[in-house]
Amino acid sequence: MPRLSQKGLEMPQSPIRKLVPYAEAAEARGTQILQLNIGQPDIRTPQTALDAIKNAEIEVLSYSHSAGFLSYREKLAKYYAKYGINVSPDEIIISTGGSEALMFALGSITDPGDEIIIPEPFYANYNGFAVSSGVKVVPVISSIDTGFALPPIADFEKLISSSTKAIVICNPGNPTGYLYSKEEIEELAALVKKHDLFLIADEVYREFAYDGLQHHSVLAVPGLEENAIMIDSVSKRFSMCGARIGCIVSKNKDLMATAMKFAQARLSPPTLAQIASEAALDTPQSYFDDVIDEYVDRRNTLVKGLESIAGVKVAKPKGAFYCIAELPIKSADDFAQWLLEEFEMDGKTVMVAPAAGFYSTPGMGTNQVRIAYVLKKENLVTAVALLKEALQRYTD
Repeated sequence: MPRLSQKGLEMPQSPIRKLVPYAEAAEARGTQILQLNIGQPDIRTPQTALDAIKNAEIEVLSYSHSAGFLSYREKLAKYYAKYGINVSPDEIIISTGGSEALMFALGSITDPGDEIIIPEPFYANYNGFAVSSGVKVVPVISSIDTGFALPPIADFEKLISSSTKAIVICNPGNPTGYLYSKEEIEELAALVKKHDLFLIADEVYREFAYDGLQHHSVLAVPGLEENAIMIDSVSKRFSMCGARIGCIVSKNKDLMATAMKFAQARLSPPTLAQIASEAALDTPQSYFDDVIDEYVDRRNTLVKGLESIAGVKVAKPKGAFYCIAELPIKSADDFAQWLLEEFEMDGKTVMVAPAAGFYSTPGMGTNQVRIAYVLKKENLVTAVALLKEALQRYTD
């Protein structure tokens, strides 16, 4: 039999999606599943985006420019300017989701065997992107006890080697919901400049900052122009996960010229989805105001509910729509599967994402789960009640 690649064998399963077969079996038995495992918002996609697709007069569904529509990149540049991010359209390349943008970044700055430092827990697919690129993830551990704040800069510095090419952050964070302060971003900026590294910031949750806090972009740091790479996406901002439109943004001309070669190799991003994404930029601020109010209410409901369960520890998110909860169990993997295979209450159960898959250090996060508060408030109340009952019934 022909042999598979070592890279393919090492490719990690998604901790978010690997439980899907068990969920399908539960649904086939008639069990209703409250899905807290995946960041699929139930917020309505802006009508402007939906109308743009519906009303598009297209005779030939053609390729776009490999960098994406110029008109879209021009509107994006104006959008970023509102957040103190001053970039030109030629400093933006539209990608097929934020995932492809990150692959473009890694492909442009790393060679097989190189290293990237990432505070963990981190978005699980970073592990997959690293394996695809032949890159080693070097984790620096953040703690639930500090709400997953940035670890001390000394912890980063001692991990930097001749193989290190970048530090990668997600801000606000998936899976933690942590929002880095201006001081933390400036500390990272100083570190990457000192060691001549790139700072890659996944900023897809930029709008989702709570409690009067502000998001601080790496592209707004003076003097970081050659080091900063921003990854972005419409998926969460406009509740358009299925559009698969993102972008890579940087003022480093050599980097963008290199990323452009990767963009040309995949021809172009999706045309219809770009039409919708460009139209979505006309969404009024009131949409985001309402969405943020909704998520704050959901966060408060979820965190209060989790804190009422004996033995559960939770870090209160400052942004995005995720939190990490530590449960009084040994294996969150076993518990999450048990929830789908054996547990139900009033015909319902809950689906969570085991958090070990958001770490790269073996043994970390084994008793933690990531919860996405993307359901309506009343469903979150029910989900917490289900979790409370399940933890009482479950034995390791």
